[in-house]
Amino acid sequence: MPSFGRSMLQHWLLDPGIVYLNHGTVGAPPVRVLRKQQALREEIERQPARFILRELNLHNPAPWRSESRLREAIRDVAAFVGSRPDDLVFVPNVTTGINAVLRSVALGPGDEMLVTNLAYGAIALAAGVAARERGVTLRTLTMPHPVRSPGDVVEAIVAALSDRTRLLVVDHVAAQTALVLPIRAIAEACRARNVDVLVDGAHAPGSIALDIPSLGVDWYSANLHKWAHAPRACGILWSRPERQAMLRNPITSWGSGRGFHEEFEEIATADPTSALAAPEGIAMLGEWGFQDVLDYMHGLAWEAACVLTGRWGTTHATPREMAGAMITVPLPVAVGHTTEDAARLRLALLVEDAIEVPIHAAHEQLWARISAQVYNDRSDIDRLADAVARRL
Repeated sequence: MPSFGRSMLQHWLLDPGIVYLNHGTVGAPPVRVLRKQQALREEIERQPARFILRELNLHNPAPWRSESRLREAIRDVAAFVGSRPDDLVFVPNVTTGINAVLRSVALGPGDEMLVTNLAYGAIALAAGVAARERGVTLRTLTMPHPVRSPGDVVEAIVAALSDRTRLLVVDHVAAQTALVLPIRAIAEACRARNVDVLVDGAHAPGSIALDIPSLGVDWYSANLHKWAHAPRACGILWSRPERQAMLRNPITSWGSGRGFHEEFEEIATADPTSALAAPEGIAMLGEWGFQDVLDYMHGLAWEAACVLTGRWGTTHATPREMAGAMITVPLPVAVGHTTEDAARLRLALLVEDAIEVPIHAAHEQLWARISAQVYNDRSDIDRLADAVARRL
């Protein structure tokens, strides 16, 4: 078994001179995964038409294969997220998956869609466009701050549902606050009120244990190129079996109207190697001991919250049961409170201190979101603590 910490940087191309506390933003595939992807690219180039037009999705006869390349890869991914392979397809990213559902679900004038103020910006924009195009009312729920327990989230969402609410779009792991939301309880409450649930699981696979069907939601889209170590861009879209027939790919192509798999697999020419290499990242997590990986990342994230707020004289209010591989902590008021202050501090930390960490403004102060990956350790946290302390 590996020893987690900075020695794990040997598995990445990351610059060891940079303290990289931002794995959650665009991910960083390990070298082994990149090599697998390159091997696939070279295999494609030896017989491009055979690979792309036949083997990839079996759109044309390929009697030497019993299963398409995409279906073969999705089997390993499905096992990782607790799904049946039939209920899962690859998409380039969460944004594509969410758009597919938003543009497919039957909503119209008089209906209401609910999102929260924790929603990722691109997802909130997609919900707004879909609502405007169909004359649907889009409401944004402002979540309580601070969130003291998972029950606070469920209660706030239930209170916001109305007789007109037909769809809730909600994060599993919120992008800025890093809170792990109680999706199973949210879905149960929504189901009792005939409200469909679409989940943005961008940060979930690889950062928390995940069994999508057990959550009780209608659709779930996630990225594999963040914590599951797939190459960019690689995501998934899961659907309850009875909700698959209505789904349409946002880009109309060869599989349009031909069923769930064809809709998302018989598409215009693209580089499929990110999806086909995804099982390699999952295999690495298994070899490292996935539960050990989770325990290390979650423990380091929690330690970071305690160390940083202790050094900076601030207080973090994240409930332990809502913390995962990322955690968001408040910075001292002395470093600013505006979006401009956040941008300046983030740039200064990168240029002057070689620390990459997201900083944002909310609730009249600045916040830092810490990603704790297996290549991070306490020394990275201490460097961030010192860098901010020097500016007080």
